[in-house]
Amino acid sequence: MCGIVGAVAERNVTAILLEGLKRLEYRGYDSAGVALFNNAGVLERRRRVGKVNELERALAGEPVTGRLGIAHTRWATHGAPLEHNAHPHFSNEQLAVVHNGIIENHEPLRERLKGLGYVFTSDTDTEVIVHLLHHKLRDTPDLAAALKATVKELHGAYGLAVISAQQPDRLIAARSGSPLVVGLGLGENFLASDQLALRQVTDRFMYLEEGDIAEIRRDSVQIWDASGQPVEREIVQYHEGAEAADKGEYRHFMLKEIHEQPKVVQRTLEGRLGQQQVLVQAFGPQAAELFAKVRNVQIVACGTSYHAGMVARYWLEGLAGIPCQVEVASEFRYRKVVVQPDTLFVSISQSGETADTLAALRNAKELGFLASLAICNVGISSLVRESDLTLLTQAGPEIGVASTKAFTTQLVAL
Repeated sequence: MCGIVGAVAERNVTAILLEGLKRLEYRGYDSAGVALFNNAGVLERRRRVGKVNELERALAGEPVTGRLGIAHTRWATHGAPLEHNAHPHFSNEQLAVVHNGIIENHEPLRERLKGLGYVFTSDTDTEVIVHLLHHKLRDTPDLAAALKATVKELHGAYGLAVISAQQPDRLIAARSGSPLVVGLGLGENFLASDQLALRQVTDRFMYLEEGDIAEIRRDSVQIWDASGQPVEREIVQYHEGAEAADKGEYRHFMLKEIHEQPKVVQRTLEGRLGQQQVLVQAFGPQAAELFAKVRNVQIVACGTSYHAGMVARYWLEGLAGIPCQVEVASEFRYRKVVVQPDTLFVSISQSGETADTLAALRNAKELGFLASLAICNVGISSLVRESDLTLLTQAGPEIGVASTKAFTTQLVAL
């Protein structure tokens, strides 16, 4: 995964972008870059291999300023961690794109674009996006409309942010399979992969949904859904303290999060336990009725969450006497699944935006499961919104790459 930050304002946004990248460094740290529309009306870029502090040093030596910009911290998928593969990627010095995700059909698109005369300077799948968008702009001059046409040809997962030297007052974003959130300010607006990247500038957010395209200007935000219709997304005020994204007295986030475990375990249990049993209503208004029908459980998750599910299988079968299957989401979504009658589909995810887990949930809805239950740490995530029942783990932001409190609270919830 990678981290994206964008900003459009009446002030210089370089420091905002850089601070956002520092807060997103857990999403990738093999290279980082920034592109801004500078005061001379030119798109200017700085990229460096390594952590964000390498980019910070580069900007100190060669400053770049502007009121519109995008930034990216990368975890390499296509192309080695080299400077020419770092984002943002340009096309004709007029367009800049940052991308989180994987474009599965990048090779045929690359060959097609080469045939149209485009010269590639990186080994990434992302560069096909910026050149394809540049090509679409020839027939569709509006940047938002051209991006809508571009994403129709992309197969895979993406969170995108785009700026153009020809349209310097707007930032365009697209989401499919990779999370994006819009931060709302006063006379300025922002974009990021995670709201934590923007907590230093706002506490008001709109979460883009699958297929959304967003136009972000200094004083307005317009969103279109997957069918191209204008939509309003709920504005959410984030109440987690800004200190949640800081290390505080600890040397690193992992140590801080280890010491937070007693507090977050208590939060996960609060309001869920009666004197004799778990309060079933905590899962949702239909929970009691649905749980009474459950005869099997199918758990689907990725990474650390998958291991929490493996532990839960022993508990469900040993303590509750209910058959339980556990599967990695990326395997579940690509095979033919036989669903036993009255099976509860349980998805586990820290972020609620894990692409394979979301895809598995959407696939499960077509397969005849009794109901879906999300065990998740983020109450406004896609996984929570799309599931029938929810149990929130209340771990708070987990920034350390090695999971600690998120895993512990998942086990408590299970």
